[in-house]
Amino acid sequence: MIRVRLRAGDQVHEIEAAEGESLLAAALRQGVQIDHACGGVCACSTCHVKVKAGADALSEPSEDELDQLDEARDVGLDSRLSCQARIVRPPKGGVIEAVIPTWTVTLVCEGGRDGQPPTA
Repeated sequence: MIRVRLRAGDQVHEIEAAEGESLLAAALRQGVQIDHACGGVCACSTCHVKVKAGADALSEPSEDELDQLDEARDVGLDSRLSCQARIVRPPKGGVIEAVIPTWTVTLVCEGGRDGQPPTA
């Protein structure tokens, strides 16, 4: 199993993932919620994460993923869709670390996690 550290705001979740598994699937399997409005089929950008370490262990992004990332907020060179970022080998540094943005398109569309408008 491969160690994955997911940061969401000031929360840090340490999970384990198997080779071939997406970051989204591993997170959901272990109770870490990442928004995924399309169900994880690369049809939206709500599962956007920023991979801070261990990107060498992930699959290359497809053209479809890159197109969807164009719709995400605050995209950087380290951005991936967690539904498409599959683990293909152990990371050189021993851990994959990703940040889950606290502000997503889903939060805006649905009025925030608590039913209230999101704050920037």
